[in-house]
Amino acid sequence: MSTTVIGMLTVIAIVFMVVVLPVWLLLHYLTRMKSMRGLKKEDEVALEKLWEDCARMTKRIKSLETILDIKHPDWRDEQ
Repeated sequence: MSTTVIGMLTVIAIVFMVVVLPVWLLLHYLTRMKSMRGLKKEDEVALEKLWEDCARMTKRIKSLETILDIKHPDWRDEQ
């Protein structure tokens, strides 16, 4: 009788490892990926600041290029 119990426990363990455990792990990591999909609040703030800095630097570069075009018209050819 003990060999029957051991055999049933073995079958249950194998079914658990082959069917239940992979599905459980798959669902666990899918849930994790969904929760990590969006940006955190501090990441959004940092991204917004970088966007503003980029816009400000673009304006400065255009201003500097305009000044150089007026004072040194051939400055682009010297590169």
